[in-house]
Amino acid sequence: MGADKYIRKSFAESYKTPRAKERVRAWKKGNTVQRAEKPSNPVRARELGFKAKTGYFVYRVKTKRGKRIRPKAALGRKPGKNRKRENPGKPWRWFAEQKALRRCKNAELIGSYFAGCDGTAQFFDVLLKTK
Repeated sequence: MGADKYIRKSFAESYKTPRAKERVRAWKKGNTVQRAEKPSNPVRARELGFKAKTGYFVYRVKTKRGKRIRPKAALGRKPGKNRKRENPGKPWRWFAEQKALRRCKNAELIGSYFAGCDGTAQFFDVLLKTK
């Protein structure tokens, strides 16, 4: 067995520690799309094709959690529009990738993975490479 297996297992357990909650609180105070020095889960980043060299970089992106709240219907009763919440149709991870690509127009997407969450926000590490 390689070291990656044990590192992967330790990262799966580390999401539940108090230190991980402090880390997420610090991320929440930052911007929605923020560049990170290194990936929060290096084993997963390597699986997706990330390399620790020039031209590869990581962005940590904050997205919402849960369903999308619909805008209220205007001008009278509309029974077809009475649902308050509905699914956005795509996973929040996809939205995180698009936010990062909008920030870095000269980059291409390698992959992304879940980095952490709290009550209102989810965080994804988006791996990018210069074109």
